[in-house]
Amino acid sequence: MDELWAWTGFDRDDGNSEKNWLAHRVRRSECEEVLLNRPLIVAQGHSREDREARYQAMGETSAGRTLFVVFTVRGNLVRVISARDMSRRERSVYERGED
Repeated sequence: MDELWAWTGFDRDDGNSEKNWLAHRVRRSECEEVLLNRPLIVAQGHSREDREARYQAMGETSAGRTLFVVFTVRGNLVRVISARDMSRRERSVYERGED
């Protein structure tokens, strides 16, 4: 998980951004805010052995929207894969500050 904290920017994927907007009305900028703002809870996500590591994050946008974001780190850039509003259960975990 060392590469997780070594990133320096975002790898903006138009396809994933459009998918997140159409399915969940989440903007690219909101995903980036979540990963830059604190508090932020990050956990290793599920990934197959032949694929890159995936991470799950729970955090807030600057406007206070709570989002669940799945992302990967490629080189030194974060690439958001998916994003959606947190479920009620996820919000409860986030508010308690649990990993």
